[in-house]
Amino acid sequence: MTDEEVQVVVLISANAEWAVLKQHFLMPDYQQSPFGAWFQVQQGGKNAVLFKGGWGKISAAASTQYVIDRWHPRLIINLGTCGGLAGKTRVGEILLVEKTLVYDIYERMGDPAEAVAFYSCQLDLSFLSEPYPQTVRKGLLVSADQDIDPDLVHKLVDEYGAAAADWESGAIAWTAQRSQTPCLILRGVSDLVDPFEGEIYESGEFADRAAAVMLPLLKALPNWIRCAFWGLG
Repeated sequence: MTDEEVQVVVLISANAEWAVLKQHFLMPDYQQSPFGAWFQVQQGGKNAVLFKGGWGKISAAASTQYVIDRWHPRLIINLGTCGGLAGKTRVGEILLVEKTLVYDIYERMGDPAEAVAFYSCQLDLSFLSEPYPQTVRKGLLVSADQDIDPDLVHKLVDEYGAAAADWESGAIAWTAQRSQTPCLILRGVSDLVDPFEGEIYESGEFADRAAAVMLPLLKALPNWIRCAFWGLG
């Protein structure tokens, strides 16, 4: 397929998440971008590019704009993991993200709430048709350039009503919205953090937890694309 024929770009952020994808697709012919590897594949009857966008907000925003400028996709999908806040979600739960918020913005010369609101994003998911391919929980996902700090758990729950957090969703959603590109974010909870500790911090378990989250998402990907394009036309 040519660049002009690409209809969907699937962004994968973390290295451990991409490693699962490589095993799932056995990495067909792939190329390199300034951010990471990518390859073309048919998914859900659509021409798709699977793209390693990189971890953290900087790579996430830059790679999102790169794929929009290069392929002009009708849909961007971000699949990945997230950390859950203990008592508010469970390991394995899949979040269908309706709103993103970046919480590591600290404005000290103006209105802090206004600064956070500027980078918040309400996603228009009206193109999705039910029933969905997987059982999901719709809601907010908060982002920061850090794993969840146990000291911030109460703040994330009490101030924002969050159930989970990641590194990239806020940047991806905000960039896609500025380019008026529909965006679908699906994140599975890989681990839980409470006000005292993260259950897998310093344990080396993340790769296994990422595989447990990513494989169901990748298997359901063709049906999520069909679900989305039912509304996109």
